Amino acid sequence: MANSPSVSLPAPSSTGTKAISISGGNKWLIATVLIVALLYYLIGVDEGAYSIFGKSMFIHEFVHDARHFLGFPCH
Repeated sequence: MANSPSVSLPAPSSTGTKAISISGGNKWLIATVLIVALLYYLIGVDEGAYSIFGKSMFIHEFVHDARHFLGFPCH
């Protein structure tokens, strides 16, 4: 029986990437979900009248065009 050819794997490249543990990944996932939920509230839900930030219409007016662009009705 002839010798089987050896398989050589490429050497790892030094691209600067690092592995993240499961618990570290969960922290990033939770932080991302919280930030996205806050942005969703500020752009899609905050109407000024029942805002958690008081009766100010500042947030509503600040994100008004983005709200319409994303398909959220506001008036």
